[in-house]
Amino acid sequence: MDMTTVGDSGLLDTLQHEVAVFARRAEQTRLGGVGQVRNSMDRAAYLLLNRLDNEGPMGVKALAASMGIDSSTVTRQVAPLVDSGLVKRTSHPEDGRAVVLQLSPRGATRLAEVRSSRRQLMAELTEEWTPAERESFCDLLSRFNTALSARMTVQPQPPAGS
Repeated sequence: MDMTTVGDSGLLDTLQHEVAVFARRAEQTRLGGVGQVRNSMDRAAYLLLNRLDNEGPMGVKALAASMGIDSSTVTRQVAPLVDSGLVKRTSHPEDGRAVVLQLSPRGATRLAEVRSSRRQLMAELTEEWTPAERESFCDLLSRFNTALSARMTVQPQPPAGS
């Protein structure tokens, strides 16, 4: 079924435009937060640290799979996090030959600072919203991101340069 014929195609045009504007503004501002922590952590680092914090230590392949990206990308993105002491490489508890990535105490502290700053920014941006509006926006944005993720799984993007 062609979704552009269902309902108001003008609404779908508005939606695609607003998503494009959101993506540009989010990248321009990096939605980094407020104060001294503003823009102090790039998106890739934030997502990797957040995943390690939420799911615990894991190998590169598991981390890549959980994030929906390839292992080489994770390896490239994790290297500066290890160099800066935010992530540490440790031996797997069950197989000492395997290496797992783990959020370091410094990484946990830094992530908490960035989360707090970003939480403050979200509060400021939505200060005139009701709690129900915030919850509805979160639910809808989550559904939208899930649908995008599912589409990427079904229709993987071609390699860069193709």
